[in-house]
Amino acid sequence: MKRPGSTRSRLIFPPKTPYVHPIKIHSLMRSMRNKSDSIQCFFLAALLLSGAGPVYAGWVAVEKQYQPAGLETIYIDPDRIQRKGLRATLWQLTNLKWNSTTRFLSLKIHKEFDCDRPRVRVLQVIEFSRQMGTGRSKSGYIENGNWQPIEEADANHALWKAACGKR
Repeated sequence: MKRPGSTRSRLIFPPKTPYVHPIKIHSLMRSMRNKSDSIQCFFLAALLLSGAGPVYAGWVAVEKQYQPAGLETIYIDPDRIQRKGLRATLWQLTNLKWNSTTRFLSLKIHKEFDCDRPRVRVLQVIEFSRQMGTGRSKSGYIENGNWQPIEEADANHALWKAACGKR
């Protein structure tokens, strides 16, 4: 999509949704009185809220004290945590705000944790050309599955607590 007066093309995503004032929404909802209208009211509210901006389903930011200083944010997907015996796996999303050295802006990392001893190993790494695990994907490296100890102030400590249900 070209902007007027611009020689460069740029893709605008997601499309902008028209602004609807909350009072108008409230008056529409109040005008619906019976049960069939309440169903319509629910779908109207869902439709209006669906255009509120991008939603990255499932990803939750790790506690601020465990975030690395700099230009990245670490997220986990709590719905994809799997526990089996003394082992647990989870997916980590590392979102880079800016990266000049490589061609990726985010990583999804599948990790396995030992819930008996604080240690971790990488199972899979996927690099993405855009932030929040979007864009073109490319399989990254795997560190031969070697177990690494977890330091208490490390981001992996927060992931270990989440994966193993520790407090």
